[in-house]
Amino acid sequence: MSERDGGAGREQADPRDLGQAASVGDSARAELLRLRSSIDNLDAALVHLLAERFKCTQQVGRLKAAHDLPPADPAREVAQIARLRRLAEDAHLDPAFAEKFLNFIIEEVVRHHRAIADENGNGGGDGGSRAR
Repeated sequence: MSERDGGAGREQADPRDLGQAASVGDSARAELLRLRSSIDNLDAALVHLLAERFKCTQQVGRLKAAHDLPPADPAREVAQIARLRRLAEDAHLDPAFAEKFLNFIIEEVVRHHRAIADENGNGGGDGGSRAR
């Protein structure tokens, strides 16, 4: 939550941030508000997509722990990074950024998988670098 959203949990574009310079016309202000509203909607969608992804990875972690599998699958990680880099290139997104983003997500997945393994008495040994 921010001060700008009135505590509603979603930050809204503040018209005061649009600049008070005379050179910024009403149409430019309206367009900026429209674009920021779209960005806000996309951010919300990303949060929901990440939540769904983590629900799936939690299930993977429980399955691995139940079958005493290591939380890491380095071969899958390499394949997924390569796949994401190709997708990023096709979408005209910087592949290095996409890889950093995936690595950030993987770090969180690893933490979850180790915690699940610990809860199941599997010790959380990773048998490799990271998990999915």
